[in-house]
Order: sequence, then C-alpha cells, then structure tokens
Amino acid sequence: MKVVLVEPAICLSAFALTLTSPLTTQYVYRRIWNETSNYSIALESNISQCEKNKSSPIFTFQEEVQKKVSLFSLQMDMSGLIPGLVSTFILLSYSDHQGRKFPMILSSVGALATSIWLCLLSYFAFPFQLLIASTFIAAFCGNSTTFLGACFAYIVDQCKEQKQKTIRIAITDFILGLVTGLTGLSSGYFIRELGFVWSFLIITMVLTVNLVYIVFFLDDSKTETSSQSGSRSCSEALKNLFSQTYLLFKNASGKQRSLLGLLLFTMMSYFFVIIGTSPIFILYELDSPLCWNEVFIGYGSALGSISFLSSFLGIWVFSYFMEDIHMAFIGILTTMVGMAMTAFARTTLMMFLVRLPFLFTIVPLSVLRSMMSKVVRSTEQGTLFACIAFLETLSGATAVTVFNGIYSATVGWYPGFIFLLSAVLLLIPAISLCVVKCSNWNEGSYVVLTQEESNEDTSDR
Repeated sequence: MKVVLVEPAICLSAFALTLTSPLTTQYVYRRIWNETSNYSIALESNISQCEKNKSSPIFTFQEEVQKKVSLFSLQMDMSGLIPGLVSTFILLSYSDHQGRKFPMILSSVGALATSIWLCLLSYFAFPFQLLIASTFIAAFCGNSTTFLGACFAYIVDQCKEQKQKTIRIAITDFILGLVTGLTGLSSGYFIRELGFVWSFLIITMVLTVNLVYIVFFLDDSKTETSSQSGSRSCSEALKNLFSQTYLLFKNASGKQRSLLGLLLFTMMSYFFVIIGTSPIFILYELDSPLCWNEVFIGYGSALGSISFLSSFLGIWVFSYFMEDIHMAFIGILTTMVGMAMTAFARTTLMMFLVRLPFLFTIVPLSVLRSMMSKVVRSTEQGTLFACIAFLETLSGATAVTVFNGIYSATVGWYPGFIFLLSAVLLLIPAISLCVVKCSNWNEGSYVVLTQEESNEDTSDR
C-alpha cells in the first residue's frame, strides 16, 4: 500500500545531512591537524586542542589549520557545483511530467554513496583529499537541494487551496528544524562515544532506510507518463525543460513576471548569506578564544536549529494579523542583528546568546517560497522549484566559496569580520523587499493571481 506522506523521507534525510556536515568538517580538521603537526588530537579528550595565547607557536599553527580547512571546504563545494547545477535543474523540471519520486530517489542514491565512501575513508584512513572526487561524482545524482526541491514540489501538489501552502511549507521547515536540532545536539556525542567510523555507518543505515521508504512505500504525486513523452529523445527532452523555464516567465503577466523576478532575487540574496556563513560558524567556534570541543559545537548547532521551530511558530501566529512580506522583513532584520552580534562574541555564554536573534532566520525562506508558488500555475510548480533549487545550488556553492575564501584571508587579523560583512549584505534582500512592497504588493494580489490562473485554465479548455 502506497502512502502520500513525504515527511518521513524529509526527517531521515535531514538527520543524515545534519550529522554529516559537522562530522565531515571536524574529521577533516583533525586529519589536517594530525598530519601537519607532531602531536595529535585525542578522540577521547574532553577539551578542544586549541591555544588561546597568541604568543604561543601553537596559536599560529591553529590559524594555519583553520585556513587549510576553509580552503579544502571551498574545493569540495566547487567540485560539485557544475554537476549539481545541471542535475538539479534537469531532475526537478522533468518531475512536472515524470513524477517527483525520481529526483528524490536519485539524490538519495548519491547521498548514500557519499556516506559509504566516508565510512571507508575514515576506516582505512585514505587520503582525505579523495572527498573532492566523491563530491564531484555524487553531485551528478543531485544534492540535498534537489531532494528538498522535489519534496516541496510534492507537498505543493497536494495543496488544493492557496492558503494551505504557506502553513504546509512552514510545517515542513518546522520538521526540518526539529530533526536538525536534535541531531545537532547529539552530533558531538556521536563523535566522542562512537568515533567517526561508526557515526558515518549510522548515517549510511539511515539513508538506506530512507531510500527503501521512497522506492517501495511513497506514492507519486505526478503520474503523467504518456508514450509520447517516453519516446522523446534526450535532446528533445532537454530542450523541453529549458522551454518550460522560459515559458514560466513568458506566459506570466507583466506584474507576475516582475514579482517573480524580485522574489527570486530576494530569496537568493538572503540564501546566499545564510548558506555562506553556516560552515563558518563551526570553524569560528573551534578557533580561539572560544575553543569549543565537539560537544559544545553540538549544543551550538542544536540552539541554531531552534530557529526552525521558532520560525514555524512565528509564521503560525503572525499569519493571523500580518502579511507575508512583513514576516519576511522581521526574519531578515533579526538575522542581521544576529550576524552583527556574532562578530563580537568572545565567550561561550555570548556565543550561545547570539542564537536568540536568529529565532526567525527561516521565516523569509518559507514565506518567499510560498509567495512564489502562488504566483505561478499549478502545472508549473515543478519548474518553479527547479528554478529555485537551481539558483540555490548556484548561490550556495558560490556563497560557500566566497565566504570560505574571505574567512581564510581574514581569520588571522579579525575572525569576526565575515559576520560583520554578512550583516551588511543582508541589506540587499531587505531593500529588494522594500521594492516589492512599493510595487503595491499585498495579500489581495494572491487572490487576483489565482483568479487569473483559473480563468486561463478555463479558456484553455
């Protein structure tokens, strides 16, 4: 018997992804430290191998390790950029006609292959530089952006009323936050109690269960598989995918086209900063003067993930008396404050407290997705989320590259500079939203656009 609940797959994937990221960063950090120094970091140690005295030679060495880890992360993300962009766009666009399950399955296979390779890499102590090759190969199957894009499109397919979309997407983000929060809280204990090999093995088992669920138990929301579509050549199929994206904007009215373009730009500029700073937090916490160990990093990740829960609750409450665009403003401005505070965090207590302004960080992402899904027709949801996922992949890889490069260049004289820069960059999506608001955007626009869609569908018949 097939089910239409994609949430279990999202939970399992979120657990695996959330656990993989800090484990991989800390694994590379320890490998670089151990291979370039005369003393190693003991896995059973209760403290981080970190020197706070700037006059100590160890302090200079750990700054070099920070730079090497940051640059290696940059190389990994760049290796998967091009194949990730191509696979994400093709898989999600094609899901409008061939179903949402296929991109979920293929991206899950890629994630599973990566986790298996991490198990082998940590067990046999292969050169960690081989992670670059594995990232490149796995990106051809899609990435986490591909998987979530397909899941969001799957959810939107089930929403019969436009008002359901904002809440349903917010609920999904809440589930993501709950899982990532609990996983982040336990990530340090995974490393300390189980070590890297067993931790990566657990991730592999979770991804295997997830793949089995999607393949054998999840029903597809799209079942259009005509013989005509099956007989098209590969070149014709690719041409059709690009034409769908072109028609997404061409068939829209002038107002719809402008709104969609502005909303895409707002979301990507905001996403650029959020994704770019995410891996920097771990490096910032490992460095002096915080010198966090793996358990404190887990606590920090868990507190950061509370933003998913608080963002869901914020959307749930604010939606009764506030427009979507105003909720997005709140999320952007509070995140800006959080970035500025992080730049000056020098104690563990302060670093925990800076998580408070990040409570509504996810609100703009959820709200903007919902706003864009209401601008396009129901038959264009897959193409829309393909565009979003494509831009997220491009923006995310570029952001990680840029932010890692800047952090590597500035960590020696002021590690918090990257967060001050992030606070300034968040002015861009805030200004973009102001332009949307000045164009007389309001909740009534949704009703007008929905009526236009219904009238257009009726005339086609």
